[in-house]
Order: sequence, then structure tokens, then C-alpha cells
Amino acid sequence: MATINQLIKKPRVAKSHSSMIKALGGAPYCRGICLKVLTTKPKKPNSAIRKIAKVLLSNKRRITAAIPGQGHSLQEHASVIVRSGRANDLPGVRFKLVRGRLDFSLYETFGRKQKRSKYGVKKG
Repeated sequence: MATINQLIKKPRVAKSHSSMIKALGGAPYCRGICLKVLTTKPKKPNSAIRKIAKVLLSNKRRITAAIPGQGHSLQEHASVIVRSGRANDLPGVRFKLVRGRLDFSLYETFGRKQKRSKYGVKKG
């Protein structure tokens, strides 16, 4: 605990918080082009093959984004929209692609019964 004299000499300064996601430039979404679509494995204790994409954003930054949902038809040079939101078990992946915008199709390979509103899937 600081004494009164110490606080008179050097008052307390509030910490300045900077955004962790600087690649989007403070915007909620950003447009990009897929450079490469690939797969990776999550860190322990999870086990799967996660789909990710290397994306060149319109502000000339290169990022790695997770591809949400089950199944996709993304290819190189596809236009996509990127939002923030990290993939918990993929190190270094801090972004996700938005389904149903530009070249990223809304429909999944498999029918979905739960979490439908998140992926815009109709009932039935």
C-alpha cells in the first residue's frame, strides 16, 4: 500500500486497455480473401480435425480464421467475412468466418437439430 507522500509525488494511473484484436482495425467485421484452406489438430485434451483458413484481409493483414459448422465448400480465392472470436482449442486462431455471406455458403453438409439459430438452419 502506498503512503500519502508517495501518492502526492506519483499519483495512481489507470491501466490503459488495448484491443487484443487489432487486425480488424476496431471494426466488428472485415472482408477478406482465402489464401489457403487447411486442417489442424486441437491442443490437449481435445482430439479432432479442425478446419481453418488463412485469410488476407482488405486492410492487407494476414490472419488465421476458424471455419465454423459442419462441412464447407470454401476454396482458394473465395471472398469471406471475418469476425472476432477465438477458437478455444486452436492456438493462434483468434477469428471466425461468417456463414452465409459472400462465397461462404450458409448450408451445412449435415442436418442440424440443435444450435440452429447460430447457423441459420430452418427447422425440419
